[in-house]
Amino acid sequence: MNVIYPLAVPKGRRLCCEVCEAPAERVCAACTVTYYCGVVHQKADWDSIHEKICQLLIPLRTSMPFYNSEEERQHGLQQLQQRQKYLIEFCYTVAQKYLFEGKHEDAVPAALHSLRFRVNLYGLSSVELVPAYLLLAEASLGLGRIVQAEEYLFQAQWTVLKSTDCSNATHSLLHRNLGLLYIAKKNYEEARYHLANDIYFASCAFGTEDIRTSGGYFHLANIFYDLKKLDLADTLYTKVSEIWHAYLNNHYQVLSQAHTQQVDLLGKLFENDTGLDEAQEAEAIRILTSILNIRESTSDKAPQKTIFVLKILVMLYYLMMNSSKAQEYGMRALSLAKEQQLDVHEQSAIQELLSLISTEDRHIT
Repeated sequence: MNVIYPLAVPKGRRLCCEVCEAPAERVCAACTVTYYCGVVHQKADWDSIHEKICQLLIPLRTSMPFYNSEEERQHGLQQLQQRQKYLIEFCYTVAQKYLFEGKHEDAVPAALHSLRFRVNLYGLSSVELVPAYLLLAEASLGLGRIVQAEEYLFQAQWTVLKSTDCSNATHSLLHRNLGLLYIAKKNYEEARYHLANDIYFASCAFGTEDIRTSGGYFHLANIFYDLKKLDLADTLYTKVSEIWHAYLNNHYQVLSQAHTQQVDLLGKLFENDTGLDEAQEAEAIRILTSILNIRESTSDKAPQKTIFVLKILVMLYYLMMNSSKAQEYGMRALSLAKEQQLDVHEQSAIQELLSLISTEDRHIT
């Protein structure tokens, strides 16, 4: 039964909706520790994140058992904290993946879960809350709720200002989201300022050629593209492409060499791996397909740049073990190379990629 009966609720206890914090009228029948104001928010939470973490919430939201010793009690608290930390990262990654896939509505419940777990573990004033605020701000921007996005960003900014130990990575994320806010408001000067700061802090944290820095370059390129400053946009799109190519090519070469030498690096059957989590893979797909669309619109002027991005997508999908998508982009690259009568070595390199993918397919089958 999903409906809450008021007489069954202990006196003085207020049950709130997991999504909007309004008075709850329904409870999840599976875990019995999660409440909702109605069917709409229950379904939204289930589709977004609750189905994935339903049973994991039970030990977090029920009373701790009686322990016979202080040592046992401390061990129980440590286990509880480990569960909370796991759920913080899991919900954060799920919300990020939704955002990169353009599913902004689905991202909200997952981001809210990440925020609540952070509050429970670190307190209301901790800088650890900032990544969750930024997820909620980005989701709000995607849904066209600019005022709400500004509120989340103000909260994140204020938390960072009060903190004495905020990392460069967190500063980078904050400035990136502020940049996205000003892009949405068509204030490109402020947007450029914040994205420049994003790139600076990301470079300090990870290096100028890291994939985690490339997002700043990408958003800055989008601004210049919208402003019709195509040379600047082209330079930045090329840099983003080169960063992802270097990263993926490194993984691809290791696996390619393993196939040649018949070496099983992981003790398994040549298990492909991008080295990325699901959110980062979704980000790579979004960035690279966006650049591809721009390149294809001008492929008659610079076909090599289009082919370069297609080859990166081939490597990405190959490492993600999605052979059909890898072959699709590989065939498009080969077709364009032949159409433009490009260098024979270029065509041979693409055919080699396609050959490896076909071999992998037969091997798995």
